[in-house]
Amino acid sequence: MKENMIKQKSFELAMRTIELYKVLQSEKKEFILSKQLLKSGTSVGAMVRESEHAESKADFIHKLSVALKESNETQYWLELLKASNIIDQDLFQQVHSETTQVTSILVSILKSMKGIK
Repeated sequence: MKENMIKQKSFELAMRTIELYKVLQSEKKEFILSKQLLKSGTSVGAMVRESEHAESKADFIHKLSVALKESNETQYWLELLKASNIIDQDLFQQVHSETTQVTSILVSILKSMKGIK
């Protein structure tokens, strides 16, 4: 159940990241940070998809751990864009809330897989 949810949520995060990237490129003329955001925001879903065909439990955990790191990096770029006034609170909140959801789901799955309570 959670794996399907994470697949859907990470895909939605990637799409939202792409939308924000387009705005940052065309309207804000921000090219460096937006590229970093694009890479990390879309990488989350890519790693989740890779985990579907993991070769072992350890490989599955590793791929989702990388997805978690990418999600955390996405949060960093969003916070930096907001703190530097490149994006406003509304734009920030739209993507940040999705990133937070994805992060929470990944943490939950990883704790479960590792037997952590």
